Amino acid sequence: MKAHRLIGEADAVVYDRLVAREIIDMIPAGVMRIDVGKRAGLHPVPQDQINALLVRLAASGRRVVRLKGGDPFTFGRGGEEAEALAEAGLAFEVVPGITSASGSAAALGIPLTHRGVATSLRYITGHCRSDTELDFDWEGLADPETTLVVYMGLANIGQIAGRLVAAGLPQDTPVAAVANGTTSRQSQVVATLGTISSEVEAIADDGPVLFVIGKVVALAEVLGQGSVGATRHSAATPHALPAP
Repeated sequence: MKAHRLIGEADAVVYDRLVAREIIDMIPAGVMRIDVGKRAGLHPVPQDQINALLVRLAASGRRVVRLKGGDPFTFGRGGEEAEALAEAGLAFEVVPGITSASGSAAALGIPLTHRGVATSLRYITGHCRSDTELDFDWEGLADPETTLVVYMGLANIGQIAGRLVAAGLPQDTPVAAVANGTTSRQSQVVATLGTISSEVEAIADDGPVLFVIGKVVALAEVLGQGSVGATRHSAATPHALPAP
């Protein structure tokens, strides 16, 4: 509601590709709209130019909303943009959103942590700056008691799954992939580390894909029955859960 109010009070809205059209339509007529959306391999407005744009708009006295999908401070580059504003001496406020890990997992009926199943949670990005090789502590990530969420990992999911298996995580560890999570176009596939790189092709499209890896994915079979607006592609029989 706070974001909705601020959009209605804005003089300019700078928005990303992942912001839903229904939200863009909430921007009042006459408000400046600037699309700076990026996608894999295509950055029409580089990040440094976005930073400079925000500084320029705010310095001119306009009330500016920088509108992002999910949460701006979770793999959203929001910290870099806030840093540019702070360095320019411009006042700003961060309105937190719901990051796609929480939203998409909830839409599927997957609790990211669950007593007796997952005692910790880790978020990683599956895409590194300048397309450099992924460099993680794979042994640390391959913890069967941890839920691992991979953002922006579609292009590298085969490598990620292979490295996790090589580090000791069983090939039959369940994996959920969610495309366009929490929207009317949501679709998903449930597979395993051994099959996810081929099974995800069933839902891969122009939208973002998020991966949830770990034993909690099995709970989707029980808790995801009420999911709305989603197509389930079942590609694996997940692990049986341990008794509580």
